[in-house]
Amino acid sequence: MSDHKEQTVDVVSRTVEVDGQTIHYLEAGTGAPVVFLHGNPTSSYLWRDVLPVVAASGRCLAMDLIGMGRSGKPDIPYRLWDHAAYLDGFIDALGLHDITFVTHDWGMALGLHYLSHHADRVRAFAFMEGHLHPIERWEDMDAGSREMFDRLRDDEAGRRMIVDENVFIEVVLPSGVVEQLGRDDMDAYRAPFRVPASREVIRRWVREIPIAGQPADIDALVRANQRLLSASPIPKLLFHASPGALIGGAEVAWCRANLTDLTVVDLGHGLHFLPEDHGPAIGRAVADWMGREPGGPTP
Repeated sequence: MSDHKEQTVDVVSRTVEVDGQTIHYLEAGTGAPVVFLHGNPTSSYLWRDVLPVVAASGRCLAMDLIGMGRSGKPDIPYRLWDHAAYLDGFIDALGLHDITFVTHDWGMALGLHYLSHHADRVRAFAFMEGHLHPIERWEDMDAGSREMFDRLRDDEAGRRMIVDENVFIEVVLPSGVVEQLGRDDMDAYRAPFRVPASREVIRRWVREIPIAGQPADIDALVRANQRLLSASPIPKLLFHASPGALIGGAEVAWCRANLTDLTVVDLGHGLHFLPEDHGPAIGRAVADWMGREPGGPTP
């Protein structure tokens, strides 16, 4: 049993303006910033069971990416580069330095992209279920996944499934969680995407997944991020589960062989949305890890 206190912690909803748009975020705790980055199709709600545990160790900030959660929904392409620009603006607007990132899914790519340009402002990096490498060939995917993502990336079929039928919220999200999501949790994830037009950001993320070299710029970014992880001396924390989805045994072995100052946490049984099944455990592990960093808080 962890020594971390599991008492009630005030998690406050806040907003900040970035490039004329409202960025919503959750905040708890004080001290050096811990920035939590979600992926597709979630929001800061993903971290609701993690923030209260980490709040004794730092100033926890879980932002909603542009177009997602309660952040603004401008008429933009919603490429990864758009999300990266708003992340940069968010960090600048709050004047954050000495950042510890905790990332999931596309949040990992965004956090590493930030690290590549602002290494002097990043203290440590935690990650789970993100793209460690591109998918080299369509044939590297199992038949079911290959067929599904081929349809999702098709202009007509993808728009019908993601935008009209909301399949990413109604099917993909719950299928990536071991324990069934309750009605309130599903409603929280549905809330930002009540109307079809709001789901374009989800469709765009699906089309960003680097498969067989496409899109070429995202393929290049993910490869650069992999090299960065290998080269960066900052402390790193990897969460994984079995069977997982994006990070399995081979990816964990690669990390152990190639990354310095790495702590690995096996969460046990899990699929893709690990904070849904293991939120408090993730929070305790992050707090413990931060406590062991030079100059970090005493656990």
